Amino acid sequence: MWPAFINAVKAKAPQATLVFDKFHIVRKLTEAIDTVRRQEITEKGKEHKKLVAGSRYIWLKNPWNLTDGQKASLSTLEKLNLTIHRAYLLKESFRDFWQSPTKEDAAKYLQQWYSWADESEIKPVQEVAKLIKRHEENILTYFDMAISNGIAEGLNNKAKVISHRVRIQNGKELYTQSVSLHGRSNHAIHFAQVCVRNHKTN
Repeated sequence: MWPAFINAVKAKAPQATLVFDKFHIVRKLTEAIDTVRRQEITEKGKEHKKLVAGSRYIWLKNPWNLTDGQKASLSTLEKLNLTIHRAYLLKESFRDFWQSPTKEDAAKYLQQWYSWADESEIKPVQEVAKLIKRHEENILTYFDMAISNGIAEGLNNKAKVISHRVRIQNGKELYTQSVSLHGRSNHAIHFAQVCVRNHKTN
């Protein structure tokens, strides 16, 4: 949704169908939720901070990835009428958009979701709603071409982790080996750590 990217695509590939990635929209929503959490702590002070201590990933994770302890904490927190909980519900309700059976149904659902976001008066969520609305046309194209860049973004994040781990002499070579290995195995980060340890002991 970066204007420079949109302009480049239109200029260089005017025939292309532009589909804004689901991964990035979900990330915008989770960033908004975390902003709400921090703002509410700032506004309500130390007692509230104690109340929601350790809850950050409860609000950010997919519900099916919550541990039993996190599920129990969420069950308690959702009874307290917190702003973060209302924002969380808006984030989760947006999942239904992706499950819309048709593009027309998806468009109708967006209108409903915009209304919920506006009525919530939760500014970070409203800002995301405005962003989605500005780019609605190329978000709805997902229903013409259901593609996602999530896997590539996941690999990119892992590459960033490796790059932070491999900050030694010959680190560039080790980084390249680690990233290359990750295409065939889940042990790339461990590989990088072993290389670092071996290098330090030599």
